[in-house]
Amino acid sequence: MNAVSNTKTNPLFSNTAPKADETYRSSAASMTSIQTPEISFVIPAMNEEDSLQELTLQIAAHVGTTNYEIILIDDGSTDDTWAVIQALADLNPSRIRGLRFRSNRGKAAGLQTGFDIAEGELIFTMDADLQDDPKEIPRFIAKIREGYDLVSGWKAVRHDPWHKVLPSRVFNQMLSHFSQVKLHDHNCGFKCYRREVAKSIKLFGELHRMVPSLAGMQGFKVTEIVVQHHARKFGVSKYGVERFIRGFSDMLTMGFLRVYRERPSHFANFCAVGYGVVAMCLIAGAAVAGIQTFAGVVTLLMAIAFLGMGGACMIAGLFAELVIRQHSPVEAQPVVVDTDARRLAAIKAEFIAADNELTAVTASAPRHSKRELSHV
Repeated sequence: MNAVSNTKTNPLFSNTAPKADETYRSSAASMTSIQTPEISFVIPAMNEEDSLQELTLQIAAHVGTTNYEIILIDDGSTDDTWAVIQALADLNPSRIRGLRFRSNRGKAAGLQTGFDIAEGELIFTMDADLQDDPKEIPRFIAKIREGYDLVSGWKAVRHDPWHKVLPSRVFNQMLSHFSQVKLHDHNCGFKCYRREVAKSIKLFGELHRMVPSLAGMQGFKVTEIVVQHHARKFGVSKYGVERFIRGFSDMLTMGFLRVYRERPSHFANFCAVGYGVVAMCLIAGAAVAGIQTFAGVVTLLMAIAFLGMGGACMIAGLFAELVIRQHSPVEAQPVVVDTDARRLAAIKAEFIAADNELTAVTASAPRHSKRELSHV
């Protein structure tokens, strides 16, 4: 076995995307003719040593092509997950490679690291616990070919305890409202992306739950299909109740970014107006109570404080606008990135057909002489 690289990064002080502490590709891979894969599978795993071999075999049986790659990311496992990944890469050097975090960095960091090196035109993400069924892969591909950019799985029937299912359904409804991306299951790990989608989003923290929302905010077409969900076969769940608290915080962030990411001063000015209204009410109350009275003085001081907070909000909004304009110029982020080639071809075909029809009608129309036209 041969570790290709061994680099260290500090996620707390790094402004770049997360990097794996170790990458692994069998030394036999350099002796194998490797084509650019059509499909990439990005699969984070933590303490999933028992499921990885079966998962890779099922993917190979259902992917429908021999030109694919599987990127397995060991997210700080304490069992033999990394050794299993290395063994799988040695057995299938042209298709399997591994990345490793020495400590647990979270699913978002694992996905982002996998996205960074994935080469396929289509990129799948799956959980490593065998709850996602690789038999669904052809259905995802067929849906993508209908013109969508991201297809998310919907676990309509879930084999999870009720205390995970109920909060998840509430969260999904709220997130659909905040993000305006209407899905039943935003957090399903089974997804298929066009390459440009996976390469354009940046994941960190807990934003892996928000991938459809992030894609929708950039104008990509997002949909979902019902997928089969299996009960966990090996190991235990890695998530607890705290994930819902973190998810709710990220959901509020997503809603804020959707509305105000390019105009933060609007939110700041909205807050400033609110503070101003409260200050005016307090000034009126101070006038009624009498400026000379103790209550009037206290009320007036409170009004001044609210006016100051309103002014601070306005100034903060202006600085936020400066930051946005400096680091995210409009020229660098066009609203329309690309046009779907198939849709564009269909539109051109319609125009050509209409033009040919018009030409045929014009050619068959009776022609009038100049003398006839002069009498019209």
